[in-house]
Amino acid sequence: MKKIEQYKRTLNWLSAVVSTGLLGIAFALVWYLCYSQEIVLPFYRKGNWMVIGIYIVITVIFNQVYGSYKVGYLRKSEAFYSQLISVFVVNIIEYCQISVIGRDFMHFMPMIFLTVIDIIIVLAWTLIYSFIYSKLYPPRRMIIVYGSKNAGNLVLKMSQRDDKYIIAESIKADEDIEIIKEKILGYGGVILYDVHDRMRNDILKFCFDRSLRVYLAPKISDIIIRGAQEINLFDSPLLLCRNGGLSIEDRAIKRGFDFVFAVLLLPFLLPFMLCVAVAIKLDDGGPVIYKQERLTTHGKRFYVLKFRSMKVDAEKDGIARLATDSDSRITRVGAFIRKCRLDELPQIFNIIKGDMSFVGPRPERPEIAAEYEKTMEEFSFRLMVKAGLTGYAQIMGKYDTTPYDKLKMDLMYIEKYSIINDFKIILMTIKTMIFPGDTNETENIINLTTANTEVSAQNSEKERNN
Repeated sequence: MKKIEQYKRTLNWLSAVVSTGLLGIAFALVWYLCYSQEIVLPFYRKGNWMVIGIYIVITVIFNQVYGSYKVGYLRKSEAFYSQLISVFVVNIIEYCQISVIGRDFMHFMPMIFLTVIDIIIVLAWTLIYSFIYSKLYPPRRMIIVYGSKNAGNLVLKMSQRDDKYIIAESIKADEDIEIIKEKILGYGGVILYDVHDRMRNDILKFCFDRSLRVYLAPKISDIIIRGAQEINLFDSPLLLCRNGGLSIEDRAIKRGFDFVFAVLLLPFLLPFMLCVAVAIKLDDGGPVIYKQERLTTHGKRFYVLKFRSMKVDAEKDGIARLATDSDSRITRVGAFIRKCRLDELPQIFNIIKGDMSFVGPRPERPEIAAEYEKTMEEFSFRLMVKAGLTGYAQIMGKYDTTPYDKLKMDLMYIEKYSIINDFKIILMTIKTMIFPGDTNETENIINLTTANTEVSAQNSEKERNN
C-alpha cells in the first residue's frame, strides 16, 4: 500500500491532464468547425491556438476553484457536480469571448452542443477514474484515539465515506501510551480526537518517524498557529502570531472589492429578488423582508436584511432560537429559499452600506452569541473581521454543523485570509446554491439545538484545560 501511495498525486495529475485534454479537444473541434471562419477577421494558425489555449487555461482555473480534479477524493456525485458547474461557467465565459472576437453575438447552438459533449465526457471520466482509483486505493483501515465520547459524532461522519475510511478500532486516551502505539502500528492511519497535549505530541512524533498518517481534530490554538509568520532573525526558529485580524491594507482592498462587486452584481440579482418577493407574498400574505439585529466587527450591532422564510409569529414568545433544517416555523417558500440560500440576497444592501462583507463569519444574533460565549469564550474571536454573506462554514458546513465546528472554520478563514481566497469562496457559494447539500444524512448525528451548545461547551472547556 505504501509503495503505490507515493504515486497517488501523480495519478491525480494524469487524471486532470486527461479530463482537461478531452475538454480542450472538444472545444477545438467546435471552434474550427463552427466559429473560426465565421468571425470578421479569421485567425491564422497561432490565433486559433491562442483561443484554444485560453479555453484550457480557464478550464484549469475553474476546475481548481471547484475542486473538480479531486475525483478520487470526493464522492462520485460531488466530483461530477463540481465538474458540471465548471463546464457551464467556462462555456459561458468562452461564448462571451467568441462573441467579442466575432464583434457580434455568435450562434450559441454550437456551445450548447459543446456543453452536452462536455457533460458526457466528465460523467464518463468520473466513473472510469473513480473505478480505477478505488481499485488502486481501497479504504484505509484506521484506529481512533479519543478523549471524550463526542468522538462518536466524527466517527459516524467519517463512516459515511466507507469508500475512503474504515475505522476498525477505537481506544481511549487514558490507556497506556505504549499500548496505544502498538495498536497504531497495525493500521494505515490514526485519528486523534480531544487528546491531551502531551500524548498528542508523543503520538504525532511516533507516527512521523514511521510515515503513518494522522488525522487530527484541531484545537483553537492550532488554528491560530496556522496563521503565524516565520521569523528568521535568529538562529532559533520563531513563529509570530500577530492576532490583530486583517491589516489596514487588507481591509481597504476587501472593502473596495465588496462595494464594486456588489454594485455590479445588483442589477443581475434584482430579477431573482423580485421573484422571491412575489412568491413570499403569495404564500402567506405577510411581509417580504425580515430585519434582525446582528453583530459584526468588534461587536458592532446592525440590522441584517433577509427574505422572510419563517411564519410572521415565529418568535412570538420573545425567545431567540436557532432554526433547524426541519423547523416547523419555516414556511413552504421559506424551506426552498433557505435550501438555495436565496433568503440571504437582500444582504447585498448591507454589503453596499458597509455593515457586511461578501465573505466572512455569518453575523450572529446578540442573544445567541451571549449564550455561546458563556461556554465558548473563543466565540468572540470571529468578530475580528467584518461579518459576511458567506464563508467557509456556509460552503463546507450544514444547518446541523455544531457551533464549535463553525467557529473553527471561521477562524481558519481569518487566519488564512486573502482576496483570492474570498473569490474562491464566492464561486464555491454559487455551487452550493445550485447543488445544495443534503443534511438529512447527518440529522441523526448532531442536533442543532441546545445540545449542540453543550457539546461545543464541553469541547471548548476540555481544550482550555489541556
